[in-house]
Amino acid sequence: MDFVTLNNGVRMPLEGFGVFQVPDPAVCEQAVLDAIASGYRLIDTAAAYMNEAAVGAAIGKCGVPREELFITTKLWVQDASYEGAKAAFAASMEKLGLDYLDLYLIHQPMGDYYGAWRAMEELYKAGKIKAIGVCNFYPHVLADFCETVEVKPAVNQVELHPFFQQENALALMKEYGVIPEAWGPFAEGKHGIFTHPVLTTIGKKYGKTAAQVALRWNIQRGVVVIPKSVHKERMEQNMAVWDFALSAEEMAEIGKLDLGHSEIVSHSDPAFVKMLHGLKVHD
Repeated sequence: MDFVTLNNGVRMPLEGFGVFQVPDPAVCEQAVLDAIASGYRLIDTAAAYMNEAAVGAAIGKCGVPREELFITTKLWVQDASYEGAKAAFAASMEKLGLDYLDLYLIHQPMGDYYGAWRAMEELYKAGKIKAIGVCNFYPHVLADFCETVEVKPAVNQVELHPFFQQENALALMKEYGVIPEAWGPFAEGKHGIFTHPVLTTIGKKYGKTAAQVALRWNIQRGVVVIPKSVHKERMEQNMAVWDFALSAEEMAEIGKLDLGHSEIVSHSDPAFVKMLHGLKVHD
């Protein structure tokens, strides 16, 4: 496992385990236990995933020292305000059973996220959070944000995979010292990614699967990846990407797969924005 150093000196694993769409407490807890047993140390959850308590239970049972783990959760749109963020952070920490958090992210650039960020800056300065960051901040939003706030985000978690590569976004993040993190590194299974001929052909050269090639490609771009699976054998496969490297030619070949847009979600669609505002994670 390799690490990346964030803009405040904190070391973050380049590969982690995501628990999006694993709401069942027993399944989520076992998946996190299996992931940690398989070598994962970065665990990524969110208030909106409704599984922070299950993640916390696994952390408590895993037997790995807390300082060896890198735990991320996220602030939901409903709580995007100064006071809302303070209360939401406390609620997340109680569910996770932690006394500090490694990374806290604003889940969407919606609501009063500037007010929320001020609260997060205070929690960061107080030592309650090791690093703070954002999700789904597309280039124009990230540029405005970085030019406005006091503490620049350490991470921006966005959709990044071979079919939506966002090279312009990566360039801007590099300019501001923000580390990119990929949600949906497998494109949520679209475009036949697990059997795609380009990825499969490259993988055969190294004895790797198309999925492993897709992960390795993002890692070599300096992108943190958080693949999700509830099957331990796939968790182990997803972790087995540190014993090979893609050539410049292979990276370029994968670069040709870019569609230049998402086919999963449109954050600029007003209906999507309204839907997220309507999604409540608590009363």
